[in-house]
Amino acid sequence: MDKLDIQILSQLLNNCRKPDRQIGSEIGISGVAVKSRIQKMIDKKIIQEFALKIEPHVLGYSVLYFVVTGKDSDDILDKIRLVGEPFFVVPCVGGITVCSIVVKEDPSKKMEHAKNLLRDVRVLSIFEAKNPEIRSDLTKTDIEIIDILLKDPRQKIEEIARQSGFSTKTVARSLEKLQNDEAIQFTAIYNPKEMGDVIPFAILVGVRGDVKRTLARLDKEFSGSFLQNPFVHMNQIVLFMHTDNIYKMDDTSDRVSDIDGIDSIDLFIPKKATFLHKWVHDAIIQAKKSKRLHLAPEIHS
Repeated sequence: MDKLDIQILSQLLNNCRKPDRQIGSEIGISGVAVKSRIQKMIDKKIIQEFALKIEPHVLGYSVLYFVVTGKDSDDILDKIRLVGEPFFVVPCVGGITVCSIVVKEDPSKKMEHAKNLLRDVRVLSIFEAKNPEIRSDLTKTDIEIIDILLKDPRQKIEEIARQSGFSTKTVARSLEKLQNDEAIQFTAIYNPKEMGDVIPFAILVGVRGDVKRTLARLDKEFSGSFLQNPFVHMNQIVLFMHTDNIYKMDDTSDRVSDIDGIDSIDLFIPKKATFLHKWVHDAIIQAKKSKRLHLAPEIHS
């Protein structure tokens, strides 16, 4: 991968529906060249798939995060499935697995159940992700379109209209709304093992004090190394970064820890990442049964 490939991948991670021509305009090449490079990254398995990431809270779920160590990540996942449906799973270098599950019932009871199930592995961290108070007003029309987009978030408006029976105007209006919705992200899943000299990594930052101010400092200092936009949740920030040298990665981690307002940092090097959508399909089935046009209040109840 060269610098242009990294820039294109970064754009797709932040919004995989962004038009090739617009990406090209922003990085200084033609839309045709962007399309060609995207196809090459797909062919080389750098881009595994395009994905729709939905914040579970807006569909009425609580979220539990786990950071555990153990050689058999599949076994860990099988145990966690006894507690709730997996949301995402990221095995990392060093036998560390970062994952999250969605649960409908009391999250504190589910957390205790998970600890008992994982007593034979080392649990580095387990916590409930508090509701980030993201506002989302999904309608039944949006839900129908989301159901189609889960198969391929980059589908053309005309194809979505054909499958849904909605007009292209209705589909275009819903897509614009969804792309501006904080709770929904059109993104991509990449394979770190196929990225050559590019090393993706993540830094989990614990913040004391003003999170927005700390994020602004991090953005000013490290935006050139961001692979995608940081994820902010309560008093934590996840920085998704890249480097071409493992020693630079360690240096970056040290520099992040020196930023005023940083309370703690944890460094993770992913081996792969998986989004799982069974819980979304279950939520969509329930949403389609609703008699209301605007579904958020009913889903939250």
